[in-house]
Amino acid sequence: MRHDVLIVGAGPTGLVLALWLNRMGVSVRIVAKADGPGTQSRALAVHARTLELYGQLDLAGAVVSEGYEVGGVNLWVGGEKRAHVSLTETGAAHTRYPFLQIFPQDRHERLLVERLQSAGICVEWATELIDFEQGEAGVTARLRLPDGSERSCEAQFLAGCDGAGSIVRKQLGMGFPGDTYEQTFYVADVEANGPPMNGELNIDLDDSDFLAIFPLDGGSRARLVGTVREDAATAGTHDFETINRKAAASLGINVTKVNWFSSYRVHHRVVDQFRAGRVFLLGDAAHVHSPAGGQGMNTGIGDAINLAWKIAMVTRGAAEDKVLDSYQEERRAFARKLVRTTDQAFSLATSEGALARFVRTRIVPLVMPTALQLDWLRDWAFRTVSQLEISYRGDALSEGEAGEIHGGDRLPWLELGEGRTNYEGFSSLSWQFHVYGYAGHALEDWCRAQAIPLHVFPWRPGFEEAGVERDAVYVIRPDCYVGLADGEPSTERLTAYFGSRGIRLPLSG
Repeated sequence: MRHDVLIVGAGPTGLVLALWLNRMGVSVRIVAKADGPGTQSRALAVHARTLELYGQLDLAGAVVSEGYEVGGVNLWVGGEKRAHVSLTETGAAHTRYPFLQIFPQDRHERLLVERLQSAGICVEWATELIDFEQGEAGVTARLRLPDGSERSCEAQFLAGCDGAGSIVRKQLGMGFPGDTYEQTFYVADVEANGPPMNGELNIDLDDSDFLAIFPLDGGSRARLVGTVREDAATAGTHDFETINRKAAASLGINVTKVNWFSSYRVHHRVVDQFRAGRVFLLGDAAHVHSPAGGQGMNTGIGDAINLAWKIAMVTRGAAEDKVLDSYQEERRAFARKLVRTTDQAFSLATSEGALARFVRTRIVPLVMPTALQLDWLRDWAFRTVSQLEISYRGDALSEGEAGEIHGGDRLPWLELGEGRTNYEGFSSLSWQFHVYGYAGHALEDWCRAQAIPLHVFPWRPGFEEAGVERDAVYVIRPDCYVGLADGEPSTERLTAYFGSRGIRLPLSG
């Protein structure tokens, strides 16, 4: 049987890609070498931007109800809490989800698998990709089934979501430049008590061994994520007791039970290309970096959603193939920036140099409490970590500006009163137009003729503070990013925007 897309890998990235494609009417087959969903969980954090995208698939409610909301972050130096940021207060003006959501990856994957099953799609576990070939008509892949037999599979496109050791990437011969961190990372799920067991995220910058404490509930359970330095003589010798003595000494944590402990090495790498003909790389197959900021899984999910709506348009004939090039342009640029910034921050937090230690233990405690009183700095930090700040300005699908909003920006989240927001219409997963103020009959008629939903919101004073221009037209992509921002809208300019990007009018869905 031929499918539109063959997905290799059934972690969060592959599962979300399958869900989104299925919702948009694309036929998918998803296979995974593993015997079943993961039973261990390195990824915990689900950020606000991911929850917004999940809201389009009616997934956000389940993640929020089954997980734990973290409303604040604390910075510790020298055994003392030196700074605190309220995520809830800072993020309330920017998103429906002004918090860090803790939802362990194993439970996350089970939820996604269940949603896929409800849609009639079953992950084919214990099914391994052997190799594949591309042709003008599609991709032919050779699979090894659970019984050891081999079978061919045909699809228009192949998506490699198969992790850092991706067989898809290796067969493409893609370079994966980068390096490996000197430190060994560890994770430990514990039950404990002590000052940092306060239901918030706590980060210790005492010495060159980084430590973050992620709450798993209101105070009794947490995950410790940290680093230790190893040399040839000590490699693989650190156990939890050794690590725990340092945590107890610096933060006063008293661990009463260890439910899980693991250590591993981490790379920081970005693949040379995210697309090769009909084959795409997503998630850890395309980029890996420090887990300290909780960005990896969220970035892979962002890859999946960015690619899904573009594949959907191409498979149904609503767009030319060149639209798919924008996946690589947009997501590789973000991945490179993310790897660079997380590497710089992690290096500062863990460097053994005298200057870095002086900055961590003297400058940061002195400056940070005052700096975090600045609204703009708290806002910037929240938007960056929560991935609300991701922008595709200057890329092929982005054009224009109106107010402070540019083509390529995430559409600002706006409250409309009576519990309503401007994000409520995005469950359609379609292109749409937004006007805040007055649209005019010409635009209404044009949108009707081109089968594009037009949402007109009565002007409110708070819109201008969010950067919105009154009566401007904002062309919104299916992933809630602005394609075109036009302060002086004309139907000719709108037609030219779609035509020059290879998107065919009228649109259908």
